[in-house]
Amino acid sequence: PPPPPRPLRAAYHDACHLAHAQGVREAPRRILKASGVEVLEPKEWEICCGSAGTYNLFQPEIAEVLGRRKAENLQAIQPELVVTGNIGCLTQIQAYLDKGIPILHTAELLEMLYIGRHPGETDGGGDAL
Repeated sequence: PPPPPRPLRAAYHDACHLAHAQGVREAPRRILKASGVEVLEPKEWEICCGSAGTYNLFQPEIAEVLGRRKAENLQAIQPELVVTGNIGCLTQIQAYLDKGIPILHTAELLEMLYIGRHPGETDGGGDAL
């Protein structure tokens, strides 16, 4: 996609299985950077967000502690948005993230950039894209 008019400051969250089990960390960052995104690295990037498949259903108290910790670390680097490639992580982090910080799946952000939309823009009817 064409680069955005100015670099987006995005915190990237690595899904545990992708980063730890499969060893994939750089590819998502390269794609985002090539699309004009400034990728920010949170403290304790390697710590689980608490979703872990069904973990948040069977261990909700521990999952909440992890979710809050992950959200705090992401917010501390003051991103414009948070990006992750895992829907479980996305919903878990979204529950604890400040409502003013959008969180998008990597594919959602790339689509928006491809069509020339900036995260946080509205569709004309007041709904955020």
